[in-house]
Amino acid sequence: MGVMPSVDYLPFIVAQKAGIYDTLGLTVNLIKYYSSTDRDHAFQSAQIDGTITDFLSAFQLKSSGIPLKIIMSNESYLCMIVRNGSNITSVKELKNKNIAVSGNTVVDYTTDFIIKTAGILPQQVNRPEIDNIPLRLLMLENGQIDASLFPDPYATIAMSNGHKSLTSTSELNISVTGTVFSAKALKEKKKEIELLIKGYNLGVDYIQNHPTDSLKEILIEEIGIPEALAGIIALPQYTHASLPSMDDLEKCASWLIEKNIIHKSFQYANVIDSSYIQSEQVNIEK
Repeated sequence: MGVMPSVDYLPFIVAQKAGIYDTLGLTVNLIKYYSSTDRDHAFQSAQIDGTITDFLSAFQLKSSGIPLKIIMSNESYLCMIVRNGSNITSVKELKNKNIAVSGNTVVDYTTDFIIKTAGILPQQVNRPEIDNIPLRLLMLENGQIDASLFPDPYATIAMSNGHKSLTSTSELNISVTGTVFSAKALKEKKKEIELLIKGYNLGVDYIQNHPTDSLKEILIEEIGIPEALAGIIALPQYTHASLPSMDDLEKCASWLIEKNIIHKSFQYANVIDSSYIQSEQVNIEK
């Protein structure tokens, strides 16, 4: 599985490190990427079976002919971080500012969503395209951009260095990430994917039943959170694996259609494979 350094894959890595997957008889290789382009290329070229991605990237891959399905949603958040010294205190003040984005991804989509709430048109902000997350953070630190959206651990790192969060996808009730697998993997590794989700749920149970302090080593080594921040980071309220909401999927698809990135006939509901969550719920009941 391909992952990016973000808290959305924490239950997977906890299940791996706590020996849960070993107990289930499953070997899970979690391969880290630092840009969505590299992650998507690895998926398209079958270097990985599946990945955590945003719905927009999944729709674009599907629209381009890559056979895939979303099997579950993931829990994470993005914070709109403004640089220290910019004097920006509200979303309305982002007008005519430099907001770095990763083009046609969740960052681009969410930027549009946020500025729209303030009555700012997409063309009323400058949007340099910076796909690499650590580079975006460095540019914020150096004053080369005014703002950008960051997942944790980068959001917490930025705020610990004096930069401020104006809002977040959590506050706006936006959910846009999920786990996808190729059609080939879904066909050939059905049992393994069922165990992957079972392990994810047990990883969620582990997180819920242990203090954040006990996860410090994983947060530092795997997620990339600095040691000084590992005990104070605000983790999502993880729940057992569930399917994405149709409302979130519809909004993402509509945005891509509006930008002529995917065809208006695109059937977003067909990208969901609900069989894995259902089978896991049966397993839990048993």
